[in-house]
Amino acid sequence: MSQITSEWVQLENGLRAWYARPADVGPHPAVLIFIEAFGVNAHFQDVAQRLARAGYCAIVPDLYHGKTYEYSDFNSAIAHLKTLNDAVVMQDAHMAIQALQQRAEVRKDAIGTLGFCMGGRYAFMANAIHAEHLRAAVAFYGGGIAPDQDSVGRKSVLHLADQMGAPLLLLYGAEDQSITPGEHGRIATALSAAGKRYTLTVFPGAPHGFFADPRDSFRPDAAQEGWRLTLDHFTRYLGASA
Repeated sequence: MSQITSEWVQLENGLRAWYARPADVGPHPAVLIFIEAFGVNAHFQDVAQRLARAGYCAIVPDLYHGKTYEYSDFNSAIAHLKTLNDAVVMQDAHMAIQALQQRAEVRKDAIGTLGFCMGGRYAFMANAIHAEHLRAAVAFYGGGIAPDQDSVGRKSVLHLADQMGAPLLLLYGAEDQSITPGEHGRIATALSAAGKRYTLTVFPGAPHGFFADPRDSFRPDAAQEGWRLTLDHFTRYLGASA
């Protein structure tokens, strides 16, 4: 599938979101995307469009309200990340899910979530807090899910494991200096103890941010395989376009 449309849309709470969809009427499964710390930049617009070309409607809430940062401006991006409030982000996620459910081209019973870096943590949270609406979840190197001590002050969200609704795919790089093997273990222990369906995969030689092709951390092989696993996960649990 190659014909898609994409545009900025406005959610009911006034937040804007980038929205990409297949051009035909569908209905199609849909994915709520959570950004990394640099905003809804060209890369995240492209991620949504890639999903649209694969047959999904994809929405990216603009949690930074129009602000984006260069990948070289790490300090400013992290400073903005620190201002986010988890409860507000989850309310924004609710608004985005609601917006998807109101669109005729979206299958209301086939919505998933996908997040990267800080967005991986939010995808993990949404899979619990909005469990009644989500059927699949994927988190690429989700930072702050179960840290020993998070560098930006975020609290562990492992207490949400019991509330997890959808099968969860977790993707990590073995060379990620910000997410240790110990954190992988804590996440796996919590999800297994809660009796949840999950897959945790680690890519050798891959650092944090290995999926983002504009970044120096990009690793093509890991990114390609991670994307294939993501689409396989969504196909299995969300189904295909009509």
